[in-house]
Order: sequence, then structure tokens, then C-alpha cells
Amino acid sequence: MLSIIIPANNESAWIKDCLNAVLKSNDVADAQIIVVANGCDDDTAEQARALTELATAKGWTLDVLEISTGSKVLALNAGDATAKGTNLVYLDADVRVSEGLLGEIESVLERDTACFSSGQLRIATAKSWASRAYARIYAKVPFIAQGVPGAGFFAVNRLGRTRWDSFPNIISDDTFVRLQFTPSERIGVDAEYTWPLVEGLSNLVRVRRRQNDGVDEIASKYPELLVNDGKSQLGIAGMVRLLLGDPIGFVVYAGVALAVKFAPGRKTGGWKRGR
Repeated sequence: MLSIIIPANNESAWIKDCLNAVLKSNDVADAQIIVVANGCDDDTAEQARALTELATAKGWTLDVLEISTGSKVLALNAGDATAKGTNLVYLDADVRVSEGLLGEIESVLERDTACFSSGQLRIATAKSWASRAYARIYAKVPFIAQGVPGAGFFAVNRLGRTRWDSFPNIISDDTFVRLQFTPSERIGVDAEYTWPLVEGLSNLVRVRRRQNDGVDEIASKYPELLVNDGKSQLGIAGMVRLLLGDPIGFVVYAGVALAVKFAPGRKTGGWKRGR
């Protein structure tokens, strides 16, 4: 059985579409969806519960937990404590899975060795020109194009889940989990999921700074995990190819990276909602 854990902090604009996409999944006979509404002052929990009958008709269960504190880490740990499945999926509330993704993930995880898996990340079409330009380059960097990043969606089997205890209080839960596994233990499937970028240059800089802070935090607190990185480097030749192929996209992408590196900005420690 799959247990699908969805932390949700004020996700009323996203949660129904997220759950409807999950409930359209095929080739999964038995699943438990766990929405953990954390620190919400909107109707996220009510919108999630409204789909209980749809889940029941599919032969699945839908549990909606509510915790008062806005904390993704607390939500993940609460979801873990409720999960009954032999395989665990961690899904952000703004992500849309394709119909075949969960079935392919379940097939990969059904093995007697520890395993991490994710699908093919596709970036949702942004509204702002800057985010569209940034996305064109971001989708081509080796980490996204060649690896199994698990941004917004990743899954492990129960044996893999023994690699760590509770989720620690860190910024980047997906990086923390991904680095528990060697590159050969991280398996991508062909099915896609759609992941949104934030809109506009200032938000891109803010989120990119937070992403960098999350990676730095892992390196500082868990340096032993870095041996599992296996991340390919773009290199000068790769950067030139991206520049020549999409000058505007490259300038926006590089400009965001440079702004994060050189512009003043305080560390983004602690939990904050991503958007």
C-alpha cells in the first residue's frame, strides 16, 4: 500500500487540484492519503475533507490531520506517524502528479533493498516573463535534467525510511532525504509531475536564496551525507551552450544566481512557506 503524505499550510488555492490529480492515478489498488493541515487559517482542511467520498469510492482512504503550528517538518512527522503503507510518498500541495506516476513509483519501490524514487519534473508554465525565462534554463541544468532531484515529490520504501529517524528541523527536506541514498539507490521513473515556480524576479531571488541556504545547512549539519551527492557539474562548456541556445533565459537565470551570491540578504533559517 502507498501512504501519500501531503503537508499543507494555507493551501486552499492548490489542495483540491492536488488531490484530484492524485485520485486520478491508475495502477494503484490501495492507497492512504494523509493531508496534514499545519498552521492554517483558511479552509484547506475542509477542502481536503470534501474529497473523502471520492477517495472511498476508489477504495482508498483520505485522512485529514490538523496541527496548530505552521511547520512542514512537524507535518511530515505527523504524517509519518499516521502512515500505514509499505511505501511512502511525500508530496507538496502545489504539485500535480500525472495519472501513471504513483503506479510506476510503487512498482519501483517494491524491492528488498532501500530505494528512493521520483518522477520526471516538469515546470508549470509561469505567468511572468522572468519566471518563464528562468524555467527554460533551470529545466536544462544537469541536476534537473539528468538526476532524480525529487523537488516537491519523492518516495521511499519502508527499508529506505529506516535511513533516518524523525525529520529534523531543516529547510530542505527533499535534499536531506535524497542524500540518504547513493546515486544507484535513487531511481527515476518516466511518468511526470508538474511543479510550479514562484512568479517574478524578486521572488525567484528569495526562493533561490532559500534553496541555497537549505543546501548549505545540510552541508553544515550533515556533512557525511555529501558523499551521496553525485551531482553533475554544468561546467564552462555547458554554460556556453545554454547561453548560445537561450541568451535571455541564461541572463535571467545567471542574474538570479548572482543576486543571491552578491546582494545583501539574511539567512532564511527556520520553516517558512515556500510561496
